[in-house]
Amino acid sequence: MWVKQSFSVFQKTHELANIMSNPFQQGLNYICLMQERHSDNRRYFNEQAVTTEKFVLPYLRHEMEIQPSTRVLEIGCSMGGNMSPFLDLGCQVTGVEINPTTYKLAEEYFADHPQRENLTLILDDIYNRTEADGKFDIIIMRDVIEHIHNQEKFMGFVKRFMAPNAIFFLAFPPWYNPFGGHQQICKSKVLSKLPYFHILPTWMYKSILKVFGESDKAIQDLLEIKETGISIERFERIARQEGYTVARKTHYFINPNYETKFGLKPRVQSGFISAIPFVRNFFVTAGYYVLKG
Repeated sequence: MWVKQSFSVFQKTHELANIMSNPFQQGLNYICLMQERHSDNRRYFNEQAVTTEKFVLPYLRHEMEIQPSTRVLEIGCSMGGNMSPFLDLGCQVTGVEINPTTYKLAEEYFADHPQRENLTLILDDIYNRTEADGKFDIIIMRDVIEHIHNQEKFMGFVKRFMAPNAIFFLAFPPWYNPFGGHQQICKSKVLSKLPYFHILPTWMYKSILKVFGESDKAIQDLLEIKETGISIERFERIARQEGYTVARKTHYFINPNYETKFGLKPRVQSGFISAIPFVRNFFVTAGYYVLKG
């Protein structure tokens, strides 16, 4: 049995490496697609909206009925793609974004939405907001928590926005997964397709980025992600410390968002691998969590 399970881990490693780094894999010339996505804001907006509608909404409906009276807050809403399906349902939606460029794009993309009056967009640091902004039934964060410094402070702060019986949805890529360092943003075609090298010691990681000609700004951004990247164990520990309970969680071998991006069907990681602390981080491309305060 042990041999069989160990071989299963080896197979997962090989399969995930192929999926994430082989440019001939179905739909996955990763660098070209990622660079195209980052330069095509409307496409990125649509991808976020489709993934939220197809995967996040059904995930949340296991815990709560979503109706027009539902109050939704997205922290780090960027251009607003994740908010669009909630707005389509008539929900009362608030998005907080700190980046003025993506905030302006959100204003542009929602300008003609038939439910625009149900949307409040706020350009600000979430730490500047207070309970006066209201209480919310659903708070969502997709691919944001791994960019936040002092995640313990943040998770405690968010509670002030939660209505009674509210749920807090977070999706994030564990730091140790093949591209947990977001190295797909590298200009180097080698580094952008090189899995796992972000987990090298900082001095070595920085040196490699320099040798391959990455800009000072790109290196700074990637090193900041290295500082804030979060593992499954650390996330769950912080959630417990801040008084949350996990109502639902799923570890994905293939991130649901990859269906929208690359045409790859989502795959839940096996229970055996998901149960192995630390090791599981290397083979999980996305964690979905629903927390209750």
